[in-house]
Amino acid sequence: MQFDGLKIGFALTGSHCMLHEVVKVMKRLVDEGATVTPIISYSVDTMDTRFGNADDWKRQFKEITQQEIIHTIPGAEPVGPKKMFDCVVIAPCTGNSLAKLANGITDTPALMAAKSHLRNQRPVVLAVSTNDGLGLNARNIGTLLITKNIYLVPFGQDNPATKANSLVAHMDKVPETILMALEGKQIQPVLWDYR
Repeated sequence: MQFDGLKIGFALTGSHCMLHEVVKVMKRLVDEGATVTPIISYSVDTMDTRFGNADDWKRQFKEITQQEIIHTIPGAEPVGPKKMFDCVVIAPCTGNSLAKLANGITDTPALMAAKSHLRNQRPVVLAVSTNDGLGLNARNIGTLLITKNIYLVPFGQDNPATKANSLVAHMDKVPETILMALEGKQIQPVLWDYR
């Protein structure tokens, strides 16, 4: 069990179409011994979409992890001072969250958890899911790629023919990225064909 004894803060932001993928990752981490605490952005906390009802998602997160969900900024602030986690993951990490993180804005529980965790020089793993990764958010991805203690899950264009700027992380690579990040290394390759 390669994650035995590890404490992971698992933050989810509003790329609702990817939630079904990240619950599989969450389950895998728990099955392999990690204690996983869900941290959710306000949109995941409150928004019902064609991809699912907010309450149903929250029920799944809690059933998988057996942990209380952090869903407020005051709830996320102690992450750093209490050294609650070995690693914080943001998956899916929207373009909005990427932009805010790259510019030091912490106005959601997910971003507060990341900021608070980074103060201890501990790793934050980002799994991008954004329609503008090769557009307006390209510079933010570049900024985060060179930011100390931030590691990106390998990503690629999910549909270059009709959504040329869209980037999505290979969510199945989140666990491996965590293990490398805990060693202070960026998993390679970072750019990986999505098809």
